[in-house]
Amino acid sequence: MEKFDKHHGVVMPLDRHNVDTDAIIPKQFLKSIKRSGFGHNLFDEWRYHDHGEPGMDPGSREKNLDFVLNHPRYQDATILLGRHNFGCGSSREHAVWALMDHGFRVVIAPSFADIFFNNALKNGLLPIVLDEDDIDQLFTAVLETPGYRIRVDLPAQQISLPNRHTIHFDIDPFHKDCQIRGLDDIDLTLQHAAEIRSFEEKRRLTAPWLFNNQN
Repeated sequence: MEKFDKHHGVVMPLDRHNVDTDAIIPKQFLKSIKRSGFGHNLFDEWRYHDHGEPGMDPGSREKNLDFVLNHPRYQDATILLGRHNFGCGSSREHAVWALMDHGFRVVIAPSFADIFFNNALKNGLLPIVLDEDDIDQLFTAVLETPGYRIRVDLPAQQISLPNRHTIHFDIDPFHKDCQIRGLDDIDLTLQHAAEIRSFEEKRRLTAPWLFNNQN
């Protein structure tokens, strides 16, 4: 998992409540488990006028120019600003992969669906919960200012705005440490590889019948 320390990027506003994972990446694109190649189909049904299927050339499809992801001012956005209950719906991890494959590193919203929130943390996408007043002020600033950028400082748990105002955000210390060090569940397990090997060796000696069918 890629380490997260500080990030400075353009903010894209998605002014919709209850954005579910099927909207983030529709079900027909869930066949792959490679964690890459999903960026072109992020928000597919909102982003294009036609129905998307795996393998279609995104350059040949008609884009919905009214959808925010297709606006020129947000083409380089790496921070997504959302509304309540972002990531609701099914538990597909592909939703996080699609956001990251497109280039997003941070999603800021007043609330997230629990499974999406945990999937984000386990893949290096930083979900930040802010009060609704702060969210409203950010939406106003982003819409009024083309190329609006903010700086996210995870160690300091702070968002720095262009007007030098700062916003503090909370994050569980364990998840914060994992993000900063770039540790997913597998990495955390491998930190105990020596203890695991020692246990297996002792287990093989004390209960050899459990290993009779192993080479």
